[in-house]
Amino acid sequence: MVASPYGSWTSPITSDLVVAETIRLDQVALDGDTIYWTESQPQKQGRCFVYRAAPGGEPEAVTADDANAFNVRTRVHEYGGGAFAVQDGTVYFSNFADQRLYRQDVGQSPRPITPPAAAGALRYADGVIDRRRGRLICVHEDHTRPGQAINTLASVDLSGAHCRGLAPQVLVSGNDFYSTPRLSPDGKRLVWLTWNHPDMPWVATEAWVGDIQADGTVAKARRVAGGPDESVFQPQWSPDGDLYFVSDRGSGWWNLYRERDGAIEPLAPIDAEFGQAHWNFAMSTYAFESAERIVCCFVQGGVWRLARLDPRTRRFDPIALPFTSLSQLRAGAGRAVFLAGSPSEATALVELDLDTGTHRVIRRSAVLGDELRPYISVAQPIAFPTEGGETAHALYYPPLSPGFTAPAGEKAPVLVKSHGGPTASASSTLSLAVQYWTSRGIGVLDVNYRGSTGYGRPYRLRLARQWGLLDVEDCIHGARHLVEAEGADPERLMISGGSAGGYTTLCALTPAREKTFSAGASYYGVSDLAALARDTHKFESRYLDWLIGPYPQEQQTYAERSPINHLDRLSVPVIFFQGAEDKVVPPNQTELMVAGLKNRGIPVGYFLFDGEQHGFRKAENIKRALDAELYFYAALVLRSGLRF
Repeated sequence: MVASPYGSWTSPITSDLVVAETIRLDQVALDGDTIYWTESQPQKQGRCFVYRAAPGGEPEAVTADDANAFNVRTRVHEYGGGAFAVQDGTVYFSNFADQRLYRQDVGQSPRPITPPAAAGALRYADGVIDRRRGRLICVHEDHTRPGQAINTLASVDLSGAHCRGLAPQVLVSGNDFYSTPRLSPDGKRLVWLTWNHPDMPWVATEAWVGDIQADGTVAKARRVAGGPDESVFQPQWSPDGDLYFVSDRGSGWWNLYRERDGAIEPLAPIDAEFGQAHWNFAMSTYAFESAERIVCCFVQGGVWRLARLDPRTRRFDPIALPFTSLSQLRAGAGRAVFLAGSPSEATALVELDLDTGTHRVIRRSAVLGDELRPYISVAQPIAFPTEGGETAHALYYPPLSPGFTAPAGEKAPVLVKSHGGPTASASSTLSLAVQYWTSRGIGVLDVNYRGSTGYGRPYRLRLARQWGLLDVEDCIHGARHLVEAEGADPERLMISGGSAGGYTTLCALTPAREKTFSAGASYYGVSDLAALARDTHKFESRYLDWLIGPYPQEQQTYAERSPINHLDRLSVPVIFFQGAEDKVVPPNQTELMVAGLKNRGIPVGYFLFDGEQHGFRKAENIKRALDAELYFYAALVLRSGLRF
């Protein structure tokens, strides 16, 4: 083993490996015995494809990789999700370029079933097939009128009648947002979620049920659950017609409930979360194997587990599996299918035999050769004290290489990562992008600051009016904890984040008090809160009311917490990465920050990527950004003779 300074180690985990061997697995669906899923492939310009696997079979592409360049992705809420539905082998999907719905019958090319609209102004997501009436019930987002988009629940004729002049039928309207329309087994009732500005779905939602009339309309709607102090997630019907949902009512934890005969009862009341932050459509944390058996996943202390639940006896039995992250759970007779990962395994599509307990991997997001496993630094969950005597959480990845060790007495540099959202969470699943740093001798601290999900409603809501304060404090205290507890180098602490994490990064680099970080990287991060309040898309346009306060009433607070107004405090190098087509955080936010730093003579880097939105999907751009961030730190902070 060679003694070499931290940050100078060579590694086989290169940026080429990160993008070449990695795909993004997303939506999962079952159609009888066949499993369907979507995956985004950076090597193909970030396009999203539908795949399927028959029982015991290998993955097979449904979306053709040809000149038509279909891209299965919806822009509803800009974050999308729920881009396809499938029945009897026929796939109905949203195409990213025009946002129209297409029907792809077995062995045939896709054909549109919704009318065209300029610039993808009519969008569809989260559809459920109404077999009896030959239609798809989905979330419909209309951008054709001036002002904010109009969101409704609507039905689309599966034959393509809407392409012949028949408009989609609006079923439910009047509120700002809708999601999760789900039909009862007999097709007579519809359940859905709804919420209004300024709430976000993890703060306050309502679950409603309506009767479907002979003409297909919805009537006699009634609120089942939810309100100003309750977040409801994933309403779903059991095979025998009872309504289930996840709610944080009462206990402050997202637990599973059932409505029966007008009464609501908890099924597994434990201090754990069965829900997730509803950023995307078609999320699922529980599913019915039968009317007598539910399969569900839950998170405690940042670790996800799977369990069986008998709704009659309420017996709750965890299932031993080698995974710490679970999502997109679906179930059928005798089996469950889900996305899963662990600190030593990247996200994979997994099928579990519920009777034998055996599982098989159908598709991996990254293939890790045995020669790379000695380089893998395993996430270590930590809790640390922060401001106000409270506790925050993080995942720490220490530097690790089988070929190198640091000289005696040298302290390790650390890259602090601030996740997006900010209502989201860091995952313990193996990420080659994290190992890219640790295998070169740079520790990574992935912070689940106050406001993150997975630790109950009070922790989740701690950022109310506190964004730009508590999240920043937790990143700073997390870094200082590593200095004290793990011997990290206080002179080589860096911070990086994307979107909301980019904002936290910029705030941490413009502190009112003493400096903690020596450099940072902002990926499509917010620098001007007032501009964000004026310019961003509908879904998040009032998010800042909760995070900061209403605008313009709290204009002074917006100014005080905007990094663009505190360039005089910024004295360390910063590198910026931005998508040219970002509608969530427009490029002008980043460009104003870059110009200000240049005027002050602060070392700054700026990469603007054409064709990218909020989050990078193209392999060449992901690679370029990762390498540029490392070069930037190497030249200005690490100074350890890094060999590329």
